[in-house]
Amino acid sequence: MDLTYSSYLRLDELLSLQQPRTEGDQDELLFIIVHQAYELWFKQLLHELERVRAGLGSGDLYGTIALVKRCRTIMKVLVEQVDIVETLTPMSFTAFRERLEQASGFQSVQFREMEFLLGYKRPQMLRFHDEGSPAHARLIARLQEPSINDALHSFIRRHRPEGPVDDALLHLYRNAPDLVILFELLTDFDEGLQEWRYRHIKLVERTIGSKQGTGGSLGAKFLKESLFLPVFPDLWAIRHRL
Repeated sequence: MDLTYSSYLRLDELLSLQQPRTEGDQDELLFIIVHQAYELWFKQLLHELERVRAGLGSGDLYGTIALVKRCRTIMKVLVEQVDIVETLTPMSFTAFRERLEQASGFQSVQFREMEFLLGYKRPQMLRFHDEGSPAHARLIARLQEPSINDALHSFIRRHRPEGPVDDALLHLYRNAPDLVILFELLTDFDEGLQEWRYRHIKLVERTIGSKQGTGGSLGAKFLKESLFLPVFPDLWAIRHRL
């Protein structure tokens, strides 16, 4: 059989994966599709961020710049998708919320992998995944492997091995404009991630207020713990010295 658009994208299988649990509910389908789309973008980001780490490790400046631009653009899409979820009113979400049972966004393995890969590693997040499960094993591996932030430090050292990291970074900001392009793109991505966290928190607050989140999570209160915590703190701390 000849390859077609539908068979290449496996559309019959893909479009069969949205199965609302609330009979007659008109909004649960939107909730499912948006979160499935998030998981697809998380998959793509993990793919690209692994390439960013490799590029930093090999010293491929311009290839890494292109990849970080792509990651930054994807992050903008993730932020914009919050606008779609916000079309759900508190009442429309409440209509199917109980059907989610113990399912929670805190269980997103790919998002947690992305945090760990970037360098924001919180071992306590493993509690949302059963020990011995494939998800738990993936996260353990991410905890143990070098992060992108580790690769960034090595990249800085390759170009300026002398002195503390912050002094080396300051020197590069003042004397290596090509490297500054990369540093600023990483900062843009970091800012986008912080923006997504903020939008996510406000989404939770406007939907369920201060109630406990699904799956027994702490909802907005827990999400605020990571609000405005950069994954590349050195790139932010250097600002006051420029």
